[in-house]
Amino acid sequence: MTDVTVVGAGPNGLAAAVTMARAGLSVRVLEAAPTAGGGSRTSELIRPGHRHDVCSAVHPMALAAPFFRDFGLSERIRLEVPDVSYAQPLDGGRAAVAYRSLDRTARELGADGKAWSALMRPLVQHSEAITRTLMDPLLKIPREPLAALRFGLAALDQGTGAWNRRFSEDAAPALLTGVMAHPVGRLPSLPSAGGGLLLALLAHTVGWPVPVGGSQAIADALVEDLRAHGGELETGHRVDSLRELSGSRAVILDTAPAGLLRLAEGRLPARYERALRQFRYGNAACKVDFILSGPVPWANPALAEAGTVHVGGTRAETAASEAAVASGRHPEQPYVLLSQPSTFDPTRAPAGRHILWTYCHVPAGSDQDMAAAVTARIERFAPGFRDVVVETRTTTARGLAAYNENYVGGDFGAGAVTLGQMLRRPVLSPVPWNTPLEGVFLCSASTPPGPGVHGMGGYHAAGQALRRVFGLPTPSLAPE
Repeated sequence: MTDVTVVGAGPNGLAAAVTMARAGLSVRVLEAAPTAGGGSRTSELIRPGHRHDVCSAVHPMALAAPFFRDFGLSERIRLEVPDVSYAQPLDGGRAAVAYRSLDRTARELGADGKAWSALMRPLVQHSEAITRTLMDPLLKIPREPLAALRFGLAALDQGTGAWNRRFSEDAAPALLTGVMAHPVGRLPSLPSAGGGLLLALLAHTVGWPVPVGGSQAIADALVEDLRAHGGELETGHRVDSLRELSGSRAVILDTAPAGLLRLAEGRLPARYERALRQFRYGNAACKVDFILSGPVPWANPALAEAGTVHVGGTRAETAASEAAVASGRHPEQPYVLLSQPSTFDPTRAPAGRHILWTYCHVPAGSDQDMAAAVTARIERFAPGFRDVVVETRTTTARGLAAYNENYVGGDFGAGAVTLGQMLRRPVLSPVPWNTPLEGVFLCSASTPPGPGVHGMGGYHAAGQALRRVFGLPTPSLAPE
């Protein structure tokens, strides 16, 4: 008999497995794909020697999430942290730039620099308290309620129709809108403002790291620790029913609600099953990977220093693109999220070559190839970009859904990021990682704190399983 079986070897599943193994329990992880990693895989998608991140590429939470901080991820893998966390190109060769330095960012934003500083400085000063509050979303009074209040007021400031009141020019609001558009949805909204402001404050504190060797390095570090503590990983093993796991005292599922419904085979109470069926998935992404013969020829050279570039134009343009997707249309000028990791990690491509990671938002279930639209969008701010493109590979929303069952309809966030679903993820409960089935827990991005490579869904689910099933405390995760 195995103490714990974890289904799914994404970041959350592996975080749960590591936590349980460190508590001295026997742990087995079952992964349907040939390799571990889920949303943090790296692969030679186009040509040998060119390593592309299959899903996530840049990882603000690698240095900020409580799980990874306790795990000591930065001591286990090499993380390159660019001085420019993210940037937004604008017409006329201009660009809005978010540096690690808040003061420098404010200086270069001109007339809106004071407004940027007034919005961000109180958040930066309480960065750790805010991050821990958002990453530990159990219904309780925050340890630093004043910090939580300041974050809430900032989200209200940027999450409603009054979001332009503090700005007088176009650069600062464009810069903030680019990071707020990471979750797929209409702008402005409170969830997008909350997610964007968290990422923005991390940009001015820990930065936005790029893992050397690719995002796979994060998954590999978790697998190495799991095995060091006696855990097992079995890839190429698809689980079709919870009945297959009856020999385990606890089961932790790194699956979306649709996966839990499939595995439970009608064993869930009617009310809980109905709630899972009502869970809404969001719109999707179309991912376009490039091999380049040189770096992106940005009109503004500061963009070449950025780990992430949001190609969305002005605040109004980005909002219009997201509104089109929300209305079920493919935008003619999509918001494009872009990273060229080979700038900071030369191991990703042979000498003289670069890889470029991009995606844009599209309606759920889309099978439209957006490579031409993405290329044109980049060309607008990087004249001559087409001339450095060697080869491309597109993964449509349907392709993302086929790649990972948790990405229903191509929704890489495993659930719509709306205000209602931030409270019901996947159900309204003080402990949403617990299911009504004895010993069965849910840990995917469909649970709090939601999307992102942070491991916190797995960490919370493991904590519940340790207490409820085994009567054990949460163990130390520190490197040994």
